[in-house]
Amino acid sequence: MYEFEFEKPSTVAEAVAALADEDAQALGGGQTLIPTLKQRLAMPSKLVSLSSIPQLKELSDNGGMLTIGGAVTHAEVAAAAADSYPALADLASHIGDPAVRNRGTIGGSLANNDPAACYPAAALGSGATIVTSTREITADDYFRGLFETALNEGEIITAVRFPVPEKANYQKFLQPASRFALVGVFVAKYAAGVRVAVTGASEEGVFRWHEAEAALDTSFAPDALDGLSVDAGGMIGDMHGTKEYRAHLVGVMTKRAVAAAG
Repeated sequence: MYEFEFEKPSTVAEAVAALADEDAQALGGGQTLIPTLKQRLAMPSKLVSLSSIPQLKELSDNGGMLTIGGAVTHAEVAAAAADSYPALADLASHIGDPAVRNRGTIGGSLANNDPAACYPAAALGSGATIVTSTREITADDYFRGLFETALNEGEIITAVRFPVPEKANYQKFLQPASRFALVGVFVAKYAAGVRVAVTGASEEGVFRWHEAEAALDTSFAPDALDGLSVDAGGMIGDMHGTKEYRAHLVGVMTKRAVAAAG
């Protein structure tokens, strides 16, 4: 490591003020940032820990709306959402390994927006709202591409609001070494319609599969997806799978998610 300042504020306002300094970086669970620092891929002059801010650790379930603070860990999400939003709880319980789940946070994951992370699919598939230190952003407007979001410099995710669906399920075809999603699909059925979000597959990051949503609005059953496929041209191709392989997996995992949700 190298020398840097470290601050541990107790309020969101204090954290925002600390992040106003040049080259300051917010620190959530550190599951991505700390390895990045060790490899010198980032060298901020100050780290601002968000782990001691009570507001960011709050959880509430109010009339079908589950609100999760930005500093809530994956393990805490898995426990807290088990009854109110089982699909989200199951997703959280299979992120990484126990060490990652007990340190990594939902706000940190969404702020990083790794193209193979699980929470972006849950947020986009649920039509969640990302609440920040300055505003509220719908999931449809939040994700901008690989590692890109609508967050401004120094803006902190304080909470994520998830509307609880009638039915939902997340299916992940994991990369066994990293435990990230080679392809992950989150399907959620609401009174207003079905949402299908895909992570791990696209060169543009998490995305909604609108054709599948339209088909499932008509019939929420796996066979409603027969004959549908995503364009392989926009998929990720690497040593773990070709573009065509990932495109195929999107269809397979979506059918599995619908079957499990139903």
